[in-house]
Amino acid sequence: MRCKFGIWAPVMTAFLASGHLPVAHGQSGSYPDRPITVVVGYPPGGSTDLTARAVADQLSKKMGVPVVVENLGGAGGAIGAQKVSRAAPDGYTVLLGANNEIAINRLISSAVKYSYKDFTPVGLVASQPMVLVASIGSGIKTVDQFVKTVKAKPGQYSYGSSGVGTALHLSVEMAKQQAGLFLTHIPYRGVGPLTTDLYGGTVDFGVYVLSSGLPHIRSGKVTALGITEKTRSAVAPEIAPLADHPLLKDMDIGVWFALMAPPNLPEAVAAKLRKALADSLQAPELRKKLEDSGSIVAAPSADMSRFLADETAKYQKIVNFAKIKE
Repeated sequence: MRCKFGIWAPVMTAFLASGHLPVAHGQSGSYPDRPITVVVGYPPGGSTDLTARAVADQLSKKMGVPVVVENLGGAGGAIGAQKVSRAAPDGYTVLLGANNEIAINRLISSAVKYSYKDFTPVGLVASQPMVLVASIGSGIKTVDQFVKTVKAKPGQYSYGSSGVGTALHLSVEMAKQQAGLFLTHIPYRGVGPLTTDLYGGTVDFGVYVLSSGLPHIRSGKVTALGITEKTRSAVAPEIAPLADHPLLKDMDIGVWFALMAPPNLPEAVAAKLRKALADSLQAPELRKKLEDSGSIVAAPSADMSRFLADETAKYQKIVNFAKIKE
């Protein structure tokens, strides 16, 4: 037998027949065969990091290899997200991210060069509502009082969030747009300083991720006005949705977490990641961790492409209304 391999053709034929073919990392037959890194765009200890660590533990069990979390904080999560958007499409580097770095940052900052389209979606992990609160000193105890008081004195009240362009900031801007309110936004460097000023009455209103706000609400140090999603939370069913108010009936915005991979991920690798994530989210110990933190575990059938497009369009409308640009 002679071909372009010349005298090596018989050797090649025997080698191929033996099945001893080199297999590249990330091919469906061998994947995974080494540790997987889950990048988190924030320092340790926050809600995204805690979610990532809980998910990583289950993914490791389902995939049979170590799954380690790498914290790469900075630029509102964008540094970590950008790293993953540029990583090799082999399934060994993925992002556990939230709406800020996946969808919102690009809308408010020209320095962010990637979009949600620069990832291969693996799946939604969980979502959590935010909660609008009032300082005790404001005397506001219900969402109806909030709307009527702010409408009566436009520009005289302020609210704080953990930063410009975050989902928390956008949630109150959405309420302002729907109810025709004029409130001044005060951005804080995290919830700690915001809490101090709410306690002291320096700022009238604030917005928390529900799990962060509940300790302050239940201690009686701030008053819960309503959650930002349309359905009540199982961990705090006593707090009504803001959408129950007629002027806020379209309020439906939350913080969500998703597993994302680099673009052009081979479908066989993506399928293995998706199955491992879906199986992980059915594990009772992971569900309990997420639900105890105030999260709602995502349905495995979620259409990620449609979800990301719809969420980004929602944020774009709010960004345009509030004229948020960095």
